[in-house]
Amino acid sequence: MPYGPHTPEDRARMLEVIGVDAVDDLFADIPQSLRTSGLGLPPPESEAELSAHLLKLAAANRVDLVSFLGAGAYSHFVPAVVDQLLLRSEFYTAYTPYQPEISQGTLQTIYEYQSLLAELTGLDVVSASHYDGATATAEGALMACRATRRERVLVSRGVHPHYRQTLCTYFGGASLVADEIPLLADGTAAGTTAAGTTDLAALERMLADVDRPIAGVVVANPSFFGLLEPMAEIGRLAHAAGALFVAVVEPVSLAVLATPGDYEADIAAGEGQPLGMPLAYGGPYLGILACREALVRQIPGRLVGMTADVDGRRAFVMTLRAREQDIRREKASSNICTNQALCALAAAMYLAAIGPHGLRDVAALGAARATELELALAAAGAPRLHPGPYLNEFAVRVPGAPEVHRRLLEHGVLAGLPLARVIPDDPSFADALLVCATETTTSEDIAAFATALAALVAEPQVGVR
Repeated sequence: MPYGPHTPEDRARMLEVIGVDAVDDLFADIPQSLRTSGLGLPPPESEAELSAHLLKLAAANRVDLVSFLGAGAYSHFVPAVVDQLLLRSEFYTAYTPYQPEISQGTLQTIYEYQSLLAELTGLDVVSASHYDGATATAEGALMACRATRRERVLVSRGVHPHYRQTLCTYFGGASLVADEIPLLADGTAAGTTAAGTTDLAALERMLADVDRPIAGVVVANPSFFGLLEPMAEIGRLAHAAGALFVAVVEPVSLAVLATPGDYEADIAAGEGQPLGMPLAYGGPYLGILACREALVRQIPGRLVGMTADVDGRRAFVMTLRAREQDIRREKASSNICTNQALCALAAAMYLAAIGPHGLRDVAALGAARATELELALAAAGAPRLHPGPYLNEFAVRVPGAPEVHRRLLEHGVLAGLPLARVIPDDPSFADALLVCATETTTSEDIAAFATALAALVAEPQVGVR
């Protein structure tokens, strides 16, 4: 029996007041073909029957695969303390902290998250927080447009395809323009070591278009293909044209790579999932967004500050509330209601648990495992697609990559991501796999992948099965 507080008489009176005869009349503008037609649920089952049914469904999941999948979401070891503390009811069920006098604990957890991420990114201000890396990147690009009063951004093709699609969706609704910066191809004058990275000569030409001034330049480091970009030079070119520099970062990499603050990025965005969140069918994840202090009034999301109460005791408050959607509405820089607070707390707990040296070890061990993986795959007949420097993720060339990827599942190996799936319009990626290693990857995993791959590559016409 559905729950609803209103009686049929209540609903009839409400419909009479608004001047319609039935609830369906409220949806008259929606074509009948697009309306829901019932859920089609099976008959009810007992608890025992339902449990057996759910176990049967769960058994269809593959949990035995050796995974080399990255592409924006990464497998890391999460200390048990993180999940255990997240289960505490004061964290797990906390509500949005609009009333500071009863929300000091929640406000402090957000403040600690912001402090840790500011240290990690090297930037002044961190907001808490966004749905995922794609939406955070789009928000960073919108910030650049608001701050510069310009309507066009340049986005490297080395940024994750899903991030670029999300950014274009945001921009389409706001009547803004996002143009792609091409990547260097093999055999360019810039040298083969730069193949696959952002084409700086093309970027410079696009920035020089005085008739269409650029609000911001968006580049990822490492890129979607795992390559390291010349971020300092890209930032210099952007700033020389009066544009802001938006760096899309992977947070674990910042333990060993230069931070956005180091190369003077104005805004940093990224996916926080690697910081203490397991892989879970794409979410819930955590969008990281940080900026220089000069842009603090442009950054969307929640900002928590530390102050003192009337008795001189430490206190935490939501600050710059005039930016919020509950106050300024259509003029607000914040357009979110949830701030992914539990995911942000997981990231803060993870960083606190492993510390700066532990995070550096995670990044360094992932890089070492990736080098081992590169050598093993090259020996198996899958050389790297791009020769430039990388951290722990890279693309390899495999004849018939999509079919090889499918058949490797039969050998218990999830061989990364066939790039043709996410970049179908570029034939150079038709025979490419994007593979990744982290500190959870073992030498035995790598050997199993390489052995199975070598056997498939040696088969005649493997790509046309």
